[in-house]
Amino acid sequence: MKVKFCGAAREVTGSCHLLTLDNGFKILLDCGLYQGGDDDGQAGESNPITGFNEKWLFDPREIDCLILSHAHIDHTGRVPKLVGDGFRGAIFATHATRDLCALMLLDSAKIQESDAEHHNKKYLQENEPAKSPLYTVEDVQQVMRQFISFNYEQWFDIHPDVRVLYRDAGHILGSANVTLEIKEGGKTTRFGFSGDIGRPNRPILSDPTQMPELDYLICESTYGDREHESAPSEVNHFTEIIRHTCEDKGGKVIIPAFSVGRTQEIVFMLDKLQHAGKLPPVPVYVDSPLSVNATEVFINHPECFDSDLHRYMTEDDNPFGFNGLIYVRDTEASKQLNDSPEPCIIISASGMMNAGRIRHHVANNIEHQRNTILIVGYCSPNTLGGELRSGAKNIFLFGKNLEVNAAIETMDSFSAHGDRIEMLEMIENQKQSVKKLWLVHGTLDRQEKWREYLLEKGFKNVGIPCLGDEEDL
Repeated sequence: MKVKFCGAAREVTGSCHLLTLDNGFKILLDCGLYQGGDDDGQAGESNPITGFNEKWLFDPREIDCLILSHAHIDHTGRVPKLVGDGFRGAIFATHATRDLCALMLLDSAKIQESDAEHHNKKYLQENEPAKSPLYTVEDVQQVMRQFISFNYEQWFDIHPDVRVLYRDAGHILGSANVTLEIKEGGKTTRFGFSGDIGRPNRPILSDPTQMPELDYLICESTYGDREHESAPSEVNHFTEIIRHTCEDKGGKVIIPAFSVGRTQEIVFMLDKLQHAGKLPPVPVYVDSPLSVNATEVFINHPECFDSDLHRYMTEDDNPFGFNGLIYVRDTEASKQLNDSPEPCIIISASGMMNAGRIRHHVANNIEHQRNTILIVGYCSPNTLGGELRSGAKNIFLFGKNLEVNAAIETMDSFSAHGDRIEMLEMIENQKQSVKKLWLVHGTLDRQEKWREYLLEKGFKNVGIPCLGDEEDL
């Protein structure tokens, strides 16, 4: 058996790993889009990520099946291209992941088509070659025909010698870690993929569940170098930012948030604050069609909710709706928010501010001292969010050089990724059994600190693979 690291190797996006069994059966774990650069990673010929989204480190036609950990685009965003380039095998996922993919991949396809159209209009007169979308809406239609979905805690066969178990990863709705039980050469090997490790005691979702003891493990490392803010101080900090911005300064709180997971968590927190009489009387706008649709999927999957949310729903049957909350689909209504002087809270995608309506809200509000941009998660360094997190005093957006006069606040406690203590709790039962542990889905500096931390805690064989590395097990 061989493992090849085909994405998210010393990077935080583009998750993709290939297992090839001795009999030639090929299993792909995730197939994510590289996100974070202005041109999808095409930032220089010497950069190993250059052109990542356009090329493969394997032949898609030879892949026998695809196993998805969850629906985030950095884990699923190249699936339509995989299918378009010849993959015809089954796509395995949890039920909620399948439903979210139906929305998110269509949204991604529309973005691909729009970007290609914009590029071709812009460069048509400069004799530049026309750009084709990475994939289209029609490609997504074929993708959805190949899905087969399963519940958590249910072993299922993908080959006569391979069975798979999904357990709740507690990261987003439907997220799972993956255990493969593989019979080869008269012995059984358990190979694990953590997917993205969520956080215990977070609202909405159940806590992450440990995998069975494994022989080999691919593990994420997004926050391998730090610990998050605790929940009580998080709520107080969040409430104070809203109060100070909206009541004291009469400004807007602009929250860039991923459409799936982060938006629903923030809305639920606001719902509880409003229910408790602690939310200032200002309107709250969720300005993202995808967020609106994703919230409907959340409501349809209560099997993923934790007991606290089920208990809360006995008092409030809609945890994602309250007086003063307005879901915005229409483009014109979104534009009107930019002209409105009223204090308010605007939650909009994308979380890294590299696409979507949030860029217009940032452009229209970042030069005013009364406003606050509240960043509630990881942003790749090359994105607009990454620039603001790094303390940029000026940003270039929509052809304009804008001064950063608004307050820039960050709250990593909202992250759906566990910190180093929470990730250790998730994998500590592997300490004695695992023969090799590979760290992926993180920047190299954080991975190196995460490896040091794991070695201190008793793990023995921890590797940090490069893109394209292949190991024979």
